[in-house]
Amino acid sequence: MLTKTHAELWSDFLIYMEERCSAAEFQNWIAPIQVVTERDSSEELVLQVPNIFVQEYLLQNYKKDLLGFVPVKSNGELALRFVIPEEPKKQVVFADSAPAPNDALPLNPLYTFDHFIEGPSNQFVKSAALGVATHPGKSYNPLFIHGGVGLGKTHLLHAMGHMIHKNHRRLKIHCITTEGFINDIVDHLKKKSMDKMKKFYRSLDVLLVDDIQFLESRLNFEEEFCNTFESLIQQNKQIVITSDKPPSQLKLSERMIARMEWGLVAHVGPPDLETRVAILQHKAELRGIRLPHPIALFIAEHIFHNVRQLEGAINRLSAFSRLIHKEVTEEMVESTLGELFQQHPQKRVSVENILKCVSAIFEVRISDLKGTSRTKAIALARQVAMYLAKELMTDSLMKLASAFGGKTHSTLLHAWKKIRNQLQNNENLRRQIDIARRKLEDK
Repeated sequence: MLTKTHAELWSDFLIYMEERCSAAEFQNWIAPIQVVTERDSSEELVLQVPNIFVQEYLLQNYKKDLLGFVPVKSNGELALRFVIPEEPKKQVVFADSAPAPNDALPLNPLYTFDHFIEGPSNQFVKSAALGVATHPGKSYNPLFIHGGVGLGKTHLLHAMGHMIHKNHRRLKIHCITTEGFINDIVDHLKKKSMDKMKKFYRSLDVLLVDDIQFLESRLNFEEEFCNTFESLIQQNKQIVITSDKPPSQLKLSERMIARMEWGLVAHVGPPDLETRVAILQHKAELRGIRLPHPIALFIAEHIFHNVRQLEGAINRLSAFSRLIHKEVTEEMVESTLGELFQQHPQKRVSVENILKCVSAIFEVRISDLKGTSRTKAIALARQVAMYLAKELMTDSLMKLASAFGGKTHSTLLHAWKKIRNQLQNNENLRRQIDIARRKLEDK
């Protein structure tokens, strides 16, 4: 008896595979596969594949992995059936410069706004992404999203693609990695069909580009991208770009950097503790496992660098829980995830270290940070120090506040909220706090 629908089983498999194979392999061979809507109570899982090659690739390379997710027949074989549409859909159609059909968008089905957990570090960028998805080409154009690895940039990019495709079906959308764009150029140079490629890209209504940092030190490819960029912007077509660094830190031409800074530059930061707990519980719910809040909190306190690591933790817990047929406990977490646990800066950060660090960055005296001066520069530095204390330490608000010259816990909480709100649109302040975090974590 199945406890999950076929769609849920396949969703679990997708999450599992995304951790085990490269992004290119996942997008080319796994993501195009779709679950055929169930019409009866059959135990058989029916998958639609673009062609026979995808079917053979899946069975030859991942049959053992499928056994953990797909129902099995009495003879031990997978209860699995494949169907191939009469006219297989291609991801990109360059013939006669025809645009790629929207239905063939290589978008991850799990990367939607519904599955994106919002918190203080990504609230602003999510709002910007929703604005773009609601009114493509009319709100923030271009939208440039930057942040570290595994923080949700690609998730937001695909979420915008899904929403635009759903609400603006006539628009021609193309989502591609920078590496894919470079490969397109190389391929069409070999075929001497660059004109077709240019017509394709410049006929788009929405262009979503992931990991623009891979364009660094590739002048010829950068020039072609810049020309495409300008052509689309002049037509009021929507462009969204992601990167691990802000435009000013990319080793690209001044012309390219200026183009990317035309619109809105939005930063996505690491999730705070509360957001990490929410992410863990959401991911656990998707996989059908029960994760009590105290256990989610325990994991979140030990795995904190990015969302991808949190997903990996849940994937591992889910698989282990299924194998031994037991619910998740703290003992199971420690034995299963011990090697993933990181030494959190909370264990070695002190208020004194924070005061020294903020004093150096903002060029104010430590005594001023503990004092009562309301001078704008000192007040801001003091609020930043309080913000960092709450973010990086586990002590009570009252204890933390008392370390700032006997301040009250409400004063510290007010400072934390004020800085958190300013971080949404103050890029300079965000950089200063990022520098302070790194220095404190390296101590």
